[in-house]
Amino acid sequence: MLFIGDDWAEDHHDAEVQDDAGGRLGTARLPEGVEGIAKLHALIARHGGEGLEPGDVVVGIETDRGPWVQALIATGYRVYAVNPKQAARFKERYGTSGAKSDKGDAHALADMVRIDGAQLRPVAGDSDQAQAAKVFARAP
Repeated sequence: MLFIGDDWAEDHHDAEVQDDAGGRLGTARLPEGVEGIAKLHALIARHGGEGLEPGDVVVGIETDRGPWVQALIATGYRVYAVNPKQAARFKERYGTSGAKSDKGDAHALADMVRIDGAQLRPVAGDSDQAQAAKVFARAP
């Protein structure tokens, strides 16, 4: 089982991969888009070994929508949308300075899905009908 914290910004994602015990296996700053998703998959594969199934990858991210989230779901990863206020409160256990750190946020998100995953809301993928409606709505 791998736990991923994904702190997203408009143009990049900071990710941390943890094992069952919370040990940090790897971190990366990933570009937005297909290149970034490919690099995230490579990072997960490097630390997951050959027997890792997509359902054994648990991702915490502070959004429940967008192409990045849909790509994670389509891969079969278990994705949890974390309310940013929940994440901020969770981070207080590490310190109270309130300083913003993308790497620190990724660490906290990985910890959250590992420790408190049962308390978080899983993101459901869109149905085929919902996906078709999105395509139709974006057509010129």
